[in-house]
Amino acid sequence: MLRKAKVSDVKYIHRMINDSARRGEMLPRSLMELYGFLRDYFVYCPNDGKTVVGVCAMHIFWENLAEVRSLFVAPEYRRKGIATKLVEACISEAITLDLYRIFTLTNQELFFKSMGFIEVDRATLPEKIWTECMKCPKYPDYCDEIPMIIEP
Repeated sequence: MLRKAKVSDVKYIHRMINDSARRGEMLPRSLMELYGFLRDYFVYCPNDGKTVVGVCAMHIFWENLAEVRSLFVAPEYRRKGIATKLVEACISEAITLDLYRIFTLTNQELFFKSMGFIEVDRATLPEKIWTECMKCPKYPDYCDEIPMIIEP
C-alpha cells in the first residue's frame, strides 16, 4: 500500500535513510528534519499497512523546481516495482502543484533513466548546490551522484 507518511512512520524512515547513508548511498536525515518535512514523504507498506519497506520524498525547491530524494526500498522488497510507484507518486504530486521541473541526484542512473529522467550538468541546479550540496562531505571533488531531471 502506497500512502503519505505519518508521524508514526518517522522512526522507520529515519532508520532506513540513515542505514543507507552509512553505506554512502544518500545523505543522512535527522529526526528533526524528517518531522519538519514529513509532508514531503511517501511510504510503501505491504499487507498490514504498518510496516514501512519503502520511502521517497518530493521536496519543493523553488517556484519551478522539485526534487525526488531519499528513495529507499528494503533489499528484500526490491525488484517488485515499489521504487517506481514511490517515484511516480512524487512526480504526480509535483505536477499537481504545477511543478514541471523535477530533478534527482542519484547513483541509480539506469532506474531513473527508465522513468524518463535525463542526465544534466550539475550547474543547471544552482538551488540544490547552494543549499544542500555545500553541506555534503563529498562536495565538490568527490561527489559520485548523477544529476538528472524530468520535465513531464
